[in-house]
Amino acid sequence: MVLAASMFGPIDAVLSDQIEHVLFALALVNLVARALAHRSTVAQAEDGVEAMKRHPLLEGSNMLLVLGAFYYTTHHYHAGIVISTLVLGMVLTDFFEFEARKVEARQGFPIERPKGAMVASLLVVLYAGFLSVFFVIEPFWSQIV
Repeated sequence: MVLAASMFGPIDAVLSDQIEHVLFALALVNLVARALAHRSTVAQAEDGVEAMKRHPLLEGSNMLLVLGAFYYTTHHYHAGIVISTLVLGMVLTDFFEFEARKVEARQGFPIERPKGAMVASLLVVLYAGFLSVFFVIEPFWSQIV
């Protein structure tokens, strides 16, 4: 048995075979955290703009997704760069959407859903889902490509 060189040691031993599934699970957790964060933002906006804070579960899942996507890049360059780009776009969109909700609260407008961040999050879920179930279509895919 030949052991491949591992960049991250014990992390590679635990995650290297399952990282696609971990990314998919993190993307789903992020989607749920996004819904909880929106409810929290709406409730906080009723108390005033100063009471509005970023939801810690959403911020934590964003950070784990970024770290997971960067880690995935060390194993699969092309797919890793694609998912890293999608995740970073989602995080940036989430940042600006939260600021937009604060502006809405200052102006007295009703708080809208973060549509841009939801679409970006959905793209991350779809691509991570594709990566995690690629083994199902791989025999057909390799015949075509």
